[in-house]
Amino acid sequence: MEAPIRAGSIVVLREGNAAFITLRRPPLNVMDTGMMRELGDALENLNDAQFLIFAGDGSRGFSAGAEVADHTPDRVADMLGAFHRVFRLLWRGNWISIAVVHGVCLGGGCELATFCDFVLAEESAQFGQPEIKLGCFPPVALVTLPRLAGPRAAADLILTGRTIAASEARSLGLVTRVVKDGEAAAAAKSLLAELRALSPIVLRLTRRALLHDYNFDFEGALDSTEQFYLGHLMQTTDAAEGIRAFLEKRAPVWKDC
Repeated sequence: MEAPIRAGSIVVLREGNAAFITLRRPPLNVMDTGMMRELGDALENLNDAQFLIFAGDGSRGFSAGAEVADHTPDRVADMLGAFHRVFRLLWRGNWISIAVVHGVCLGGGCELATFCDFVLAEESAQFGQPEIKLGCFPPVALVTLPRLAGPRAAADLILTGRTIAASEARSLGLVTRVVKDGEAAAAAKSLLAELRALSPIVLRLTRRALLHDYNFDFEGALDSTEQFYLGHLMQTTDAAEGIRAFLEKRAPVWKDC
């Protein structure tokens, strides 16, 4: 096992052909623009790895999502660019990815976890896309959740912003396996051993075929959604009000009709 590589808010640990990437920004591993850039840089330097295992540090959860302060009009474009770079790299890459989820997995954290090929969640894990409550929407989830869970379930989660248990997330197709609390890391190691026994080239080609099923154009859809987010949503008064109200710890006063 190689010595861990620390990059501020993340830790990357190499173990043979696998890279363990830990989000480390206590207490809830909220991802700010700096952490997103670190994730993207780490991925660009892991082309020789075959497996990526994402986890969150600490007892509170995988990640509570993106830093709300980075959603303000003067910072949101940089934040989206840094965050979406991570997903574009994951989409283009040849890695098999595994998310190891405990505790809260919300917003951008939920987008990152459910984008992985496998999602192993502990029983008490909580998933959700609460962005609507802040006057915005999750661009990646808008693209991926209808494909993962179906349009009705995606609309339910995104339009209400409700949080669901790991068992419901599994029933919707967002989670691969639910394990007892405290056992997700061991389950990931077991899954990794299963995958390592298979042909690396066949795994990569099969994953690529799965991703491109029905000619799904993830990057094109994400580009369009990102442009809509910046060009329409972020031009509304309510988008700015939702973020401001959260930062000021008060209830939002919606004004747009």
